Amino acid sequence: MQLTEIYKSLQGESTHAGLPCIFVRLTGCNLRCSWCDSEYTFQGGRKMTAGEVMKEVQRLSPNGGLVEITGGEPMLQERELLPLMQQLLNAGYRVLLETSGERPLNNVPGKVIKIVDVKCPNSGEANTFDIENLKTLAPHDEVKFVLSGRPDYEFARDFTRRHGLADRVAAVLFSPAFRKDATGTRDSSHCLLDPRELAEWMIADDVPARLGLQLHKFIWDPALKGV
Repeated sequence: MQLTEIYKSLQGESTHAGLPCIFVRLTGCNLRCSWCDSEYTFQGGRKMTAGEVMKEVQRLSPNGGLVEITGGEPMLQERELLPLMQQLLNAGYRVLLETSGERPLNNVPGKVIKIVDVKCPNSGEANTFDIENLKTLAPHDEVKFVLSGRPDYEFARDFTRRHGLADRVAAVLFSPAFRKDATGTRDSSHCLLDPRELAEWMIADDVPARLGLQLHKFIWDPALKGV
């Protein structure tokens, strides 16, 4: 499989935010979200076998722990990825899969925690989520919406209610998008949507979701890779 990087950091998103985590970032994506902060993963990288990936994960975290498979879009490499995720599970790791849900998810091992990033209108990739993937969601999975304005918020709010997401998954996450050129200061001024404004909308509408901030971008420079 083609990988961009493997590194150890703190999980910055989802309900697992703040926990030590090994990130396995695969190369390649078929979407081009307007706010994407991982464009460096679109090409390049290096080929690694599942065995080589396992060896590196075990070196970084020999006693198990959390591993996130991310990208890019990891499911573009489904054939190689599915056995790797099962190997990680068999070795005692807790595995997260970050995916847009544009590709079928029915073959993902049941114990993998899927974090499905449903694209909103301002991303430029609206309607790419495969609605059939709702059937694959398990109670331990999470659904995320990255928001950059009121239209995105209303889409996420209505999608969450229409599909009863709060009853399907462990968490529904509303996360303000960061500017792609964000650097220097480590504060919410880089968000395309003010977190306070988003919080007030969520409170007013009593949305069954939680506000999520990209924790790593408040700890380190928002432009820093490998964290």
